[in-house]
Amino acid sequence: MPMPPLTRALVIANVAVFLLQLSGLPWLVLNFALWPLAPSSLYEGPSFQAWQLVTYGFLHGGMAHLFFNMLALYMFGSEIERLFGARFYLRFYFASVVSAALCHLLFTGWMGGPPVPMVGASGGVYGLLLAYGIYFPRRTIVLLIPPIPMPARVFVAVFAALELWFGVTGTQAGVAHFAHLGGMLGGWLMIQYRRERFPFSRRRD
Repeated sequence: MPMPPLTRALVIANVAVFLLQLSGLPWLVLNFALWPLAPSSLYEGPSFQAWQLVTYGFLHGGMAHLFFNMLALYMFGSEIERLFGARFYLRFYFASVVSAALCHLLFTGWMGGPPVPMVGASGGVYGLLLAYGIYFPRRTIVLLIPPIPMPARVFVAVFAALELWFGVTGTQAGVAHFAHLGGMLGGWLMIQYRRERFPFSRRRD
């Protein structure tokens, strides 16, 4: 089954931006990665700008980073786009991206993380992963390493627990674990909005 249009467009956009990165354009990361909220006078680097809450999600730190994010976007995003429809799917994806960015800024500022930029579509992907686990809980997902099959809801719970553990303990340095959890939080909030449940009242649109 072919990818639905918005998922395909997101994959193409991410690949296109990565090719621009490979062409050696330093201004891409300097201007569009997610930089810390601390003023640039406190560290050697650009300052935070509001548009970075979205644009960081189209940049990647390497080929493997891009490949696994796009694979997950294809696997989970395609099903969720067909379920939600194009309009809500796009809102859902970018709400997860922004929520991931805000959680990353909050927790790295609170925990005194290093002033380095964040890039990657993982926040949006983790929001889609959560939605997949909620709406298709009994679908079987197979881990790549090791190749263990498990129901989608178990897969999501395991990944959420691992991200929390890695984030709190500080293991796997260089990975934005709280951003991943933030993407899940944004996805969960959008699902509550869609279902007209707490903390949202009845939709008016």
